Amino acid sequence: MGRRKSAIRQTRLPLRTLFAESAAGILQRPARSALTCLGTVLGVGTFVAILGLTATTNSQIDSRFNVLNATEVSVEDAAGDPAAGISFPKDADQRIGRLNGVQAAGVYWKLTLPGGSVRSTPVNDVETDAQVPVTAVSSGALQAVEPHLTQGRAYDTWHDANGQQVAVIGSGLAARLGITTLDTKPAIFIADKPFAVIGIIDDIRRQPDLLLSVMIPRGTAERVWGAPRDGERAMMLISTRIGAARQIADEAAVALSPTRPDSFKVIAPTDPTLLRGKVGSDLGQLFLALAGICLFIGAVGIANTTLVAVMERTAEIGLRRALGAKGRHITAQFLTESALLGFVGGLIGTSLGVLTVLAVVLAQHWTPVIAPATVALAPSLGMVTGLLAGIYPSWRASRIQPIEALRR
Repeated sequence: MGRRKSAIRQTRLPLRTLFAESAAGILQRPARSALTCLGTVLGVGTFVAILGLTATTNSQIDSRFNVLNATEVSVEDAAGDPAAGISFPKDADQRIGRLNGVQAAGVYWKLTLPGGSVRSTPVNDVETDAQVPVTAVSSGALQAVEPHLTQGRAYDTWHDANGQQVAVIGSGLAARLGITTLDTKPAIFIADKPFAVIGIIDDIRRQPDLLLSVMIPRGTAERVWGAPRDGERAMMLISTRIGAARQIADEAAVALSPTRPDSFKVIAPTDPTLLRGKVGSDLGQLFLALAGICLFIGAVGIANTTLVAVMERTAEIGLRRALGAKGRHITAQFLTESALLGFVGGLIGTSLGVLTVLAVVLAQHWTPVIAPATVALAPSLGMVTGLLAGIYPSWRASRIQPIEALRR
């Protein structure tokens, strides 16, 4: 008779049992499980919100570049001898304005005045304690910067052509000068020359530094103080329709001076595609780094909580080992628990991230831009984060010996 061999059954852990035991372990301590999920919720939610807000911001940058950057052309006075005066002709605004695609255009330069202080009329008894910039701005340039008037009006071609001593100032400067209303017909003194304030502005779409300056007509500046002096360079600002900037840049110098176009240096707008791509790339890298930090913090939180759970469940682990569970079974169970917690946290975090993007977009009146791949993959990212965070605690759990565990 042959010898009968005893069959030894290998201990197995079916997937159904594995998920059932993992779910039971999670639900056994719901408060701790919720706190463990919180790290992943914050990490994945921040990740989704940052990516969504980055994409949305990039689309807004796209729109802003198209409207402002791609519709602005600058022309510098590049004459070799500054003492020769201004190269821009008297009718520079009209010459450029006749080009197809131009909305507004004009010349401006900063004035260097003797004494240079700006003070209000004696009725207000207020005087600035520092020199205020004064800029000669033609009526066309004032229109090109697109100011938003709160009081009064902007000067026009008549004021410019007749050298009227009028001024437009920013609301901040008006407050410094004690000018609160134009009903009293206030005046300011620029190097002891009186100028009537006819307009107050609070915003400018182009050349925002003009808000800190007193703007007077070009014709007035030339009549009172002459052409730009040494160190002063005149510029021209041209506002164009979308798509016309490149054409205007090619034609501007010849339109200003057909015989001496080299007297001007035309600055065409930067290609908005390249500029937008660079800004978008920089923002994307910064926000991705922030999202990665948030995910790392969430992973550390899961790892820490899982490790504490392993220490508290030492007796349970020892009992399982005594009943035949292998070390790999213990590892699989704790890894599954961590992955499930990460996945649930990823789902919740994804939902909160999308809601955050929608809330910001509604508040700013923007158009939301969220990549479908981000929403689809974010819960899996949470699961992977939980899985990685549970590797060390699971390994520690698998190393617990039954005898040592049951002694506690």
